[in-house]
Amino acid sequence: MFAVIKTGGKQYKVAAGDKLVIEKLEGEAGSAVTFSDVLMVGSEAGVTVGAPLVAGATVAATLLETRKGDKVMVMKKTRRSTYRRRNGHRQWGSVVHITAVNA
Repeated sequence: MFAVIKTGGKQYKVAAGDKLVIEKLEGEAGSAVTFSDVLMVGSEAGVTVGAPLVAGATVAATLLETRKGDKVMVMKKTRRSTYRRRNGHRQWGSVVHITAVNA
């Protein structure tokens, strides 16, 4: 069984046992997280598509850790005017382990 959830402005296809990195969630490591914004649920019997959400469907997960991602370098330059800027950015993300998909 799989589901498509929406969190942090992005959509993810998840199944039980998956690990994924999503936008930062509040909470401590080891705490339980429930995603209620389920857009689609699929199984061997078929697919249920929500309009916009599937009623009563949830995805349970465990928050493993919150960490910073890889550094992304941001470069700005304007030619012929000696304008150069260099900046780095590390986005916060949470690693979650999907424990169950409840339809």
